[in-house]
Amino acid sequence: MQVQDQIEVASPLAGRVAVITGSTSGIGLGIARALAQAGADIVINGLGDPDEIERVLGELEREHPRRRVVYNGANLMNGNEAAGLVEDAIAGFGSVDILVNNAGIQHVSPIESFPPEKYEAIIALNLSAAWYTTRAAFGAMKQNGYGRIINVASAHGLVASPFKSAYVAAKHGIVGLTKTVALEGAEHNVTCNAICPGYVWTPLVENQIDDTAKARGITRDEVIRDVLLAAQPNKRFAGVDELGALAAFLCGPGGTSITGTALPVDGGWTAH
Repeated sequence: MQVQDQIEVASPLAGRVAVITGSTSGIGLGIARALAQAGADIVINGLGDPDEIERVLGELEREHPRRRVVYNGANLMNGNEAAGLVEDAIAGFGSVDILVNNAGIQHVSPIESFPPEKYEAIIALNLSAAWYTTRAAFGAMKQNGYGRIINVASAHGLVASPFKSAYVAAKHGIVGLTKTVALEGAEHNVTCNAICPGYVWTPLVENQIDDTAKARGITRDEVIRDVLLAAQPNKRFAGVDELGALAAFLCGPGGTSITGTALPVDGGWTAH
């Protein structure tokens, strides 16, 4: 194998530009790392402590010194800012080849007492923001003859749970949006897929365990097995690296004919 061929195999996304929302921590950061490892330049986005965001940027730059890595603090609750995130990336990098819509929030409440402002916020960030970013990216992707859009949905994009009416509605909506965009892009080498994780090991989940154990008077292990992973037959959390590897595959040569799918990464949750 020639040296150039080896480089292309190692960096299948070299020259591509990826925008990942909600990527200053957790799943989004795991996907950003995987896409940078595969050769893409990266635009990360999300809320958080400015010092922590600077630390994450520095880590990505040290890990991938040949990649361009920038942060855009657009507030995706605002449709104009969500579109502006993509528009700024196109202006700065020349294109957006990969768009990962990952940002999301959750609120749990019976529907009769569900705060309307929480419903509006969840729909705005978990669903509408993805519509605005996709709208902003799609025309140029079609024109360029290449685009990879990945929507991070949830097992709750395929099945429901009580007390999560807004989240389940938004994630089901994301799956529908995914299918529609896939059909519109099918003849233009623009794919659109949804990844549907169950519980993923992130700092947010880790922080919930001790609180839940204390509230319920049970052990950490019981919280993990009998509360958080009750619906997952494999009884283990997915890792952010697993989701990153899947995203990188979907964006690479092996994912060319995969479009319009909702791919469960849920340990068998939705197999019931």
